[in-house]
Amino acid sequence: MISVSQDYRKYLDPSIISKLNSLELRARLVVEGFMVGLHKSPYHGFSAEFTQHRPYMQGDGLKDIDWKVYGKTEKYFIRQYEEETNLKSYILLDISKSMNFAYDKNVKKIDYASTLVAAFSYLMIKQQDAVGLALYADKIIKYFPPKMSRAYLHELIKNLSTIEPAEKTNTASCLNSIAEKIKRRGLVIIVSDFFDDVNAILQALKHFRYKKNEVIVFQVLDPVERNFAFGKDAIFEDMETGEEMTTQPYQIQKAYKDAMNEFINKIKSECLNSNIEYNLIETSTPFDKALLSYIQKRSKLF
Repeated sequence: MISVSQDYRKYLDPSIISKLNSLELRARLVVEGFMVGLHKSPYHGFSAEFTQHRPYMQGDGLKDIDWKVYGKTEKYFIRQYEEETNLKSYILLDISKSMNFAYDKNVKKIDYASTLVAAFSYLMIKQQDAVGLALYADKIIKYFPPKMSRAYLHELIKNLSTIEPAEKTNTASCLNSIAEKIKRRGLVIIVSDFFDDVNAILQALKHFRYKKNEVIVFQVLDPVERNFAFGKDAIFEDMETGEEMTTQPYQIQKAYKDAMNEFINKIKSECLNSNIEYNLIETSTPFDKALLSYIQKRSKLF
């Protein structure tokens, strides 16, 4: 039995956790490391009690305050009832070929993303929320409607474990198709590098908001995709089309970084304008950053 209480930070490190063959074990260790970290952080109000409690808000009845929790934390929490705590979440994962990229010894984007999605799923089931999953590239590869059971979690993680990035990307079309499948509004989480038609993607993201869903976007990038720090002559190949280009990276680094920053900032600003939560995540980023973003978002929904 692996204990994470003493050295929980290493189980949030992508370079360490990615070495484990079992995706289910990765997910469990990431979530347990995250929970230990919450106990030790300023965010401990979100920790072990969050599945059954929410922070006290003005207007709540004093009779609903859990005084036992107050005795432990010196913070006021309201006990939630089952109908309050259940949430339907839809996780959408881009598995196109561009997600298979990693520079040198970095973690592949698809490995980072699948571990993150497995951790989200594990955490949601732990919270007694229903979780669904969509895998897409140029079309929807697999779709699993939201359910809430340990057996279903095993099925989701099994499918995440067998991902092989393939095909080109058609993000907007896939997102629009999935938006139409969602009949009861909930929380939609999209994990992708978003290397596609940015204007079409932004319109598709707004489709979820039009249908009254809450939306969190995680744009996953390899660090070198942001800084272009290759440092020597190189042949660049488009992972989706196979097209090649030979160049000296330092000659185009500034222009590349300017274009990348413009691309990222456009997605970020349009998301914020549409009340969509945006997170830029590099594959070297500890997993707790993304998990905390989810927990904070969830806490605002009740």
